[in-house]
Amino acid sequence: MRRMIWKDAALFFIFVSACMLIGTGCSREKPANDAGIENIELAEHTKEFKQDIIKVTDGVYTAIGYGLANSILLEGKDGTIVVDVLESVEAAMPVKEAFDKITSKPLKALIYTHHHADHVFGASAFAGNKKVDVYSHEKTLEELDRVITITQEVTYKRAMRMFGTFLKIGEMENCGIGPFLKFNDRTTMSYIRPNMTFSDDILKVSIAGINLELIHAPGETDDQIVIWIPDKKVLIAADNYYKSFPNLYTIRGTSYRDVLAWLRSLDKMRSLNAEYLVPCHSRPVYGKDKIFTTLTDYRDAIQFVHDQTIRGINKGLTPDELVETVKLPRHLADKPYLREYYGTVAWSVRNIYNGYLGWFGGNSTDLNPLPLKEHAERFAKLAGGKKALIEHAEKAEEEGDHQWVLELTDVLLALEPDMSKALALRTASLGKLGLLQGNANARNYYLSQAGESGGKLKLTQAKIDKELAHRIPLAAIFNGLSVKLNPDKSSDIDKTAGFYFPDTKEAYTVHVRRGVAEIKPVFPEKADITITVDSNTWKEIAAKLSNPAVALAKGDVKIKGGIINAVNFLGMFSD
Repeated sequence: MRRMIWKDAALFFIFVSACMLIGTGCSREKPANDAGIENIELAEHTKEFKQDIIKVTDGVYTAIGYGLANSILLEGKDGTIVVDVLESVEAAMPVKEAFDKITSKPLKALIYTHHHADHVFGASAFAGNKKVDVYSHEKTLEELDRVITITQEVTYKRAMRMFGTFLKIGEMENCGIGPFLKFNDRTTMSYIRPNMTFSDDILKVSIAGINLELIHAPGETDDQIVIWIPDKKVLIAADNYYKSFPNLYTIRGTSYRDVLAWLRSLDKMRSLNAEYLVPCHSRPVYGKDKIFTTLTDYRDAIQFVHDQTIRGINKGLTPDELVETVKLPRHLADKPYLREYYGTVAWSVRNIYNGYLGWFGGNSTDLNPLPLKEHAERFAKLAGGKKALIEHAEKAEEEGDHQWVLELTDVLLALEPDMSKALALRTASLGKLGLLQGNANARNYYLSQAGESGGKLKLTQAKIDKELAHRIPLAAIFNGLSVKLNPDKSSDIDKTAGFYFPDTKEAYTVHVRRGVAEIKPVFPEKADITITVDSNTWKEIAAKLSNPAVALAKGDVKIKGGIINAVNFLGMFSD
């Protein structure tokens, strides 16, 4: 009985393994005569990520093509610094081996330019068992804690589609800013929490005899830092510049990216007059004049899209209308570093609109729209029924009108989610649309959903090691708990659970009160249930690295108020 209860209880330990991911972009299907050109261009872009260790200048090396991001080695007098550590241990190990061939000097520090997974989850490959200082902006901690607990489930799936992580060899051309994301159920995440953070605009440090300026430069993320090495005139650009139109919105999903902050950061970068620009995606740029021109074009493209979107908003245009009217001028659109391999103008326009005005487009029809199924029923009736809709979708598929197929099958699947004909048509059109895309992430997303729709592709979670689980703060776990509460299971419940972690002296109250879970970082005065457990044991159970039944049998987990009551309480946090 106890084994069965705790087997069920494992489902209710609510932390899901920490897999936060990254960013992207796309445009509508191009006419057939443009599609081939787009595909050739995307294939040519793959050459940007040919695996290589590039010596930028004395003591500065960048590893390209080993994972989604680059990893940068700085060699000093008595040691080294590694800037960004890739997305997994498996991606990072070959880079570590390549760097070891350059120098045998010991690692003195790691620097994270920001919190995205492709920059932080390969840390132990470089550090091993040694304790090294890890530098970042203080917002990096906050951003990681938020993403890995609040929105992880949906952003993980969308990111895996966007980067084509589970596509077969030959289906994925590239990821727009890197060759691939080496991150799946066979890879291991390893994250070392930063211990050297700063909140000011600039942190000046000397590590291994190298003078560095870590400059807060919000852009693709709010915690972004660029790194200036004044003695060498080297600027490490983080993700504020790469060889693609900037990713002002990610289809993975994210909070609003402040595009004006991004262009202000580019202005900071321009003012340094760097002679070497080292992006964390794509290849270095050389020469003061070329770098200045490149960064000027980049910030001008951002400002143009922002300003023209706002201009259209003030004229009363809707998001759909703005997407049709806001286009980069030719002198910017033709620049190789502003092609839409990763970010896109269209999705950026929608992001800017939403950032300023929110979801409402100004049309009264949208204030109280018909429920999805009712709308589908009326649409089908207007078309002559489901059979007629299928016939229209089949005709559209024959004519290559794949977007219309998707819109028609949206209606059909709202009426009958398992309709085999609709699913087959949708799968075919998703696949064909994907192959037409010049934007890598759009291509990958279409092709991944085609695989899912056709039952040939399943998104699986990456592995999490114990060290990574141990580094996740309890606060992050508990802060993400309330959004998992099932309102139906808890609608008539008013109960309190107290959690105590004797090794860290931390305590939490979880008060479920009729559909709401109130979380407090204190132990409750009165509790219906109390759970006492060391923090690392709890984290291992939560990450499914340890068996809760074994932990209970060994006395590692102590419960007051009844095991069944505890299981029922935790069960409210699952579907």
